[in-house]
Amino acid sequence: MAAKTAGTGLEERWREILTVHARTMCEIDRALHPHGLGASDFEVLDILASAAPREGDQCRVQNLVGQVHLSQSALSRLIARLEKDGLVERSICAEDRRGVWVALTHRGRALHAEVLPLQRAVLERMLGDRDTPGAV
Repeated sequence: MAAKTAGTGLEERWREILTVHARTMCEIDRALHPHGLGASDFEVLDILASAAPREGDQCRVQNLVGQVHLSQSALSRLIARLEKDGLVERSICAEDRRGVWVALTHRGRALHAEVLPLQRAVLERMLGDRDTPGAV
């Protein structure tokens, strides 16, 4: 049997991280599905709720790109879907016509507040205590 190398240990740890990430995303999807949201949808709503905490506050879409683990085009499609569902509003940046602002609607804020405890409960269950099943 070959000896375990430092690189092999890193590969195993990397695969473990990917597995926990995939399981956690699936659990979040399951918890939020009855509310019409997926994990990525929630992530955008959650970031907007933090970046633009008051009603009417806006965030540039470009600022979301570095925080959400989606390509810019996938993020644009996701925001378009959230807008269609009445959860966010988009507007063109007056100073830079290429820029786009996005803001949570009242409905988006209410839905975020409703599902926030569900998402946080999944995070706690999956990541909170290393001695629990599913935790890293």
